[in-house]
Amino acid sequence: MVLRRVQPAALAIVLLLGGCGGGDDRPVEVAVIGASPAAFATGPRLPYAAQLFRAATTEGLVGFDEQGRVAPALADRWIVTDDGLSFIFRLRDGTWADGNPITGETVRAALLRAIANQRSTALGQDLAVIAEVRAMAGRVIEIRLSSRQPELLQVLAQPELGLAHGNRGAGPMRLRREKDSALLRPIPPEDRGMPQDERWKDRARRLELNSLPGKTAVERFTTGEVDVVLGGTLADFPLLDAMSVARAAIRLDPVTGMFGLAVAHEDGFLAKSENREAIAMAIDREALAGALNLAGWITTTRVVVPGLPGDDETISERWIGRSMEERRALAMARVTQWKGAGGLTLRLALPSGPGADFLFARLREDLHAVGVTAKRVPIDADADLRLVDSVASYADAQWFFGRLSCAVPQTVCNPAGDRLAAEARAESDPAKRAELASQAEAQLTIINGYIPIGVPVRWSLVGGGVTGFAANQLAVHPLMSLAMLPR
Repeated sequence: MVLRRVQPAALAIVLLLGGCGGGDDRPVEVAVIGASPAAFATGPRLPYAAQLFRAATTEGLVGFDEQGRVAPALADRWIVTDDGLSFIFRLRDGTWADGNPITGETVRAALLRAIANQRSTALGQDLAVIAEVRAMAGRVIEIRLSSRQPELLQVLAQPELGLAHGNRGAGPMRLRREKDSALLRPIPPEDRGMPQDERWKDRARRLELNSLPGKTAVERFTTGEVDVVLGGTLADFPLLDAMSVARAAIRLDPVTGMFGLAVAHEDGFLAKSENREAIAMAIDREALAGALNLAGWITTTRVVVPGLPGDDETISERWIGRSMEERRALAMARVTQWKGAGGLTLRLALPSGPGADFLFARLREDLHAVGVTAKRVPIDADADLRLVDSVASYADAQWFFGRLSCAVPQTVCNPAGDRLAAEARAESDPAKRAELASQAEAQLTIINGYIPIGVPVRWSLVGGGVTGFAANQLAVHPLMSLAMLPR
């Protein structure tokens, strides 16, 4: 995506870290938008700042490098059987934080705990194909699947699947808390059961992580007090233009995922699928994209973002051949039929930030055009429609199906869609799998429980002296990579 002019506006939420030390011992300063020190706590699904923190201190079988590629972590190598139903991992020769050896048994126990912690979550749906975890000889474990999951390594690399022993992780960084800061230092490779790096002391740098409101974090980046700002979303995006951030510092991740409105209350006007469709029809996505001036931002009316691997293109964008005026006329008729002489107000839950202010203004205008009054409420408040802004951890329709599954607590779902998604996951023939996935998407489209708008927006600010950062499709930016100078 290419950055162009953005509308100026109010404030947002952010987090701060420390600076980019060259020859001195000054830590790398990193700010993460949209979190607080409390977000460093554990939980089934962590906010972005906590994901960064956990990935740095509690690694899993595998992790991510700065390019968003799967990289060794507790497992230094692995193989996948030809049928795709067995993943065998060889663990590194090292110890846990308490000095006990990393073994197949201890890793198996930690992995089972991590998997159990994800029950009834969307990530748990990605893990549902795991039929058995076996500890084999010495430092080997095997994960057996009930059906193929080609993206299992990307799933296992999620920070929530970091493995702890005695409530402590095995790195790759050590933590020292200082007031609201998280001070992190890379653990030498020999302390992690890896070959010694003679240049380690020259390469490894401290890294400091703090939280700040977004406007303050961007300000401190522009003054050089912060080296990196991570976790930027559409909610904060207008800050970049309003605060005259140098374009060379702005990095946009080419992500996919869900950005739209989830039905939070299936009652009143939203009790019927055709009424929920009326809301979807009323939104002028192209006008929103044009007003944002974010070149390359993908809008869509599809539940599953188009163009993913395996997309057989049998599902098209909705309401093709109908003008915006025709769509709104149909939506208005449904609203009028439902409310009669009364009014209709829907509560929209959105985050704070100038981009969210702008989004609400556009949605309010769109809904007003069909006779609906929109009332804004905080993102965690009781609402009728709630913004979903989530980056896909792998590029496949199954990721979307897992987030819209009836197994995940939510208001509107479609059991028929779940059944077809499961059949698609178990199907070995690519053409049949694509056909079943399209049928599953069709069922989820019919129910109108999720109203898609486009893909998420993720941006970072990176100073000129920073190494170990790369924009990528998963928007993953490991702190360990930022703390290490190149070889």
